[in-house]
Amino acid sequence: MQLLNSSVGRKIIMAVTGLLLISFVVIHLLGNSSVFFGADGINAYAKHLHDLGPLVWVFRLIMLTLFALHIWFGLQLTLENSAAKPIGYAQKKRLRTTFAAETMIVSGVAILAFVVYHLLHFTVQVTNPEISAGNLPLDAMNRPDVFTMVVLSFQKTFIALVYAVAMLFLLFHVSHGFQSFFQTLGLNSKKSLPVFGKISKGLALVLFVGYLSIPVLIFVGLVKI
Repeated sequence: MQLLNSSVGRKIIMAVTGLLLISFVVIHLLGNSSVFFGADGINAYAKHLHDLGPLVWVFRLIMLTLFALHIWFGLQLTLENSAAKPIGYAQKKRLRTTFAAETMIVSGVAILAFVVYHLLHFTVQVTNPEISAGNLPLDAMNRPDVFTMVVLSFQKTFIALVYAVAMLFLLFHVSHGFQSFFQTLGLNSKKSLPVFGKISKGLALVLFVGYLSIPVLIFVGLVKI
């Protein structure tokens, strides 16, 4: 409880939960990339997850809890910092920071809204029931046809655009957030800080390109049914 009551403690919790969330995002991208192997690739991946039964939902609840903690403490720290810093100091601070750093709370809330939409779209399958895997015929191996659901979804301009904008927010958030992990835990120095900064931006760019490639390649017709 003392950890939660101090700003340093809350920053540490944000750093740890942030790193765990980034790790999940990396693993999730690897799974999603199975769409490039066609229907058998992503349908087999989805079937494997489904066969795990309640463990999948336990894992999802854990990740959502981590996400909630990350957002909650982020909001708290942002409000505390705004109240504690004089206006003049804040203006001077912005001269030495980046756009990604300044908009962390905005990109974080935007990603939260996207996660809710993403779960409703592909997991609960209520936003577009007419093309949900639950309402489509099973594939040749009697598995839910996730591949067709994904392709039909990203052929729609609105859905593809929502995912593209969300990935832009992810790019900004990770490009600063990954570096902040090392800074918060005191693992950086004058020499290592620029290195961590480049690694952070590189990781963010890889995630951005990786995730964005799925809706874009489907939308332009390079991946199709």
